[in-house]
Amino acid sequence: MNAPLEASQFRWPAILLAGEVDYNLYQRFRTQLVAAPREGLVVVELSTLGGDPEVARMMGEDIRFHSDTNPACRYVFLGKAAVYSAGATFMSFFARPNRYLTRGTRLMIHERKMDKHLHVVGPLTNCVASVKALLHELEHSIKIQNEGFEGLALGSTLSADDLKTRATENWYLEAQEAMDLGLIEGVI
Repeated sequence: MNAPLEASQFRWPAILLAGEVDYNLYQRFRTQLVAAPREGLVVVELSTLGGDPEVARMMGEDIRFHSDTNPACRYVFLGKAAVYSAGATFMSFFARPNRYLTRGTRLMIHERKMDKHLHVVGPLTNCVASVKALLHELEHSIKIQNEGFEGLALGSTLSADDLKTRATENWYLEAQEAMDLGLIEGVI
């Protein structure tokens, strides 16, 4: 088990990210990840108002892969100011003892959102296929969303179902509350 970290250990993050979680941020993340130390503490600092949850999952999978394949490194998340939406998704890929927020940081956790129009036109069998395709997309998006809630809840006092319930209303919580609920290891 990793020991809790002190504020001084976050002085020089190896990976600094701010802005919308999108493919440009992912490219900056990958560039910094490649240049990060190969042993010891690797702090990943993030401030974001959200973005693409699939990009957040790609970044998270990179963290999971590097954590699994390089036990000489400890990858630690440091949320700063705002960690909304896709930022919380990214944070969920870090083991709970490796999640930290700065004082006053706000998390925002919500359900995935979709903005899609379904125009049903043509032969009826084609119409059914279009409706089923959208239904499958929704079902799998919900499954992926729930996997993220499970990862975020792991080791906390909340269940994934608790997170799902709170997420329906865009749940905002302050760093100390996140720590009190066991979603993060500490506040610096």
